[in-house]
Amino acid sequence: MPKMKSNRGAAKSFKLTAGGKVKRHKAFKSHILTSKSRKRKRSLRHSVVASKADTRRIKIMIQ
Repeated sequence: MPKMKSNRGAAKSFKLTAGGKVKRHKAFKSHILTSKSRKRKRSLRHSVVASKADTRRIKIMIQ
C-alpha cells in the first residue's frame, strides 16, 4: 500500500498551531481592492483559526 499524499494546495494554504488548531488566511484580499474600504482591507490582513466544522477535513488534507 503506497503512502498517502497530502493535498499540496491545502498544505500551502493552512498551517497547524502548536495546540493543533488550523490557521488560515482570510479571502477577498487579492484584487479589486479600490472598491473596498481601508478598514476592511486592514482586517483582511490577519490570519484566523479555521472553524471547528472544517478542521477535521483540513487536517486530513494537509497530512
